[in-house]
Amino acid sequence: MDHAATANTAPPQEEHQEHPIKLYLTVWTWLFILSVGSYMVDILQFQGLLRWGLIIALMLLKAGLIIAVFMHMAWERLALSYAILVPPVLILVFVAMMGIEASYTEWMRVFFLSGGT
Repeated sequence: MDHAATANTAPPQEEHQEHPIKLYLTVWTWLFILSVGSYMVDILQFQGLLRWGLIIALMLLKAGLIIAVFMHMAWERLALSYAILVPPVLILVFVAMMGIEASYTEWMRVFFLSGGT
């Protein structure tokens, strides 16, 4: 085996991925538009479920853009994406289930402890 040939070979370079500036400008533009939408919910004085639904939807869209592009999750392996994204989604599902059960429990207590009227 020729030691000179193996000494001159450089180790393989890690792949470095650069994204075009247009991608970041597009994401910043969408984040700006979604933020304006969030402020418009307050300016137009939406109330009740519509207000909170719009605020949460816009917030989740902005968070999704930030996670996908700025945290580079759009280019990660699917297993890593699942490992990071699935636990918070499950927590939200469990919180929603607890909220539904809490409303049911409150209704049952009010109904039965007030004499059933």
